[in-house]
Amino acid sequence: MSHAKSHTALIWKVFAFLSLVTIVEVFLGIVKPESLNLTQILGTSILNWIFLILTLVKAYGIAWYFMHLKDEKTWFRRAIVWPVVFLIGVLAFFVLYEGDSIGSIVREWTRWSYN
Repeated sequence: MSHAKSHTALIWKVFAFLSLVTIVEVFLGIVKPESLNLTQILGTSILNWIFLILTLVKAYGIAWYFMHLKDEKTWFRRAIVWPVVFLIGVLAFFVLYEGDSIGSIVREWTRWSYN
């Protein structure tokens, strides 16, 4: 008469998905393809945007399954997820924009190159 069901298969699927995303991130971080690393879009490289998006996907997956957001009401999920996504987007914009601005100011006084 137990109402508990096994979530073992779901946990393994989520584990496999998160592992796959992490493996892709690590692979891209080690290889750093020039076509992705040297192409600039909105103030940073495509590779940085890929890392940001994959990290957000992983964070959303963890919150969805392991923090049990998928079982909550729609308005409650939106009240949690939308502000977080918005604030991460704003933070990413300011970090990338200001980092580029500071880099261009300090570039004339530095001798090293990160490229």
